[in-house]
Amino acid sequence: MTIQTVTHLNFRGDARAALELYQSVFGGHLAITTYADAGMPADAPGAGAVLFGLVSADNGFRVMGYDVPGRTEGMLVGGGTTRRENHTTLTDQAVFVSVGSDTLEELQGYWDDLAVQGVVVEPLAASAWSAGFGMLTDRFGVTWSFSVVPS
Repeated sequence: MTIQTVTHLNFRGDARAALELYQSVFGGHLAITTYADAGMPADAPGAGAVLFGLVSADNGFRVMGYDVPGRTEGMLVGGGTTRRENHTTLTDQAVFVSVGSDTLEELQGYWDDLAVQGVVVEPLAASAWSAGFGMLTDRFGVTWSFSVVPS
């Protein structure tokens, strides 16, 4: 038997834009179901918001997201901030999305795309424990941790 875990991100109106970004970065298939698709009257407020969203790529990347009903102010629910200070990560965020790869070169491409309009917390570079490690918070408030994973 196998088990799979998938990060599920809760947005305040930005789920479609965030999932489209993640598909453009990591590739794969994007599936979106709106509240209207599930039966909400099409003219009701929030009917076009994302009820279910999934990016699924052959490279193993998976992420889900939706828009919390009635929330339209944008960004991630429970966002918060993450920063580095004195070689320590300080955060009030409950969850980071971790991305691992065999090579720094592969990570660099994902990193560069997610860093656009984002905030670099820790530059992607060799570290004491990895051939490559870095953290950034994307423009939607999601913090990503990147690591080269030893084979």
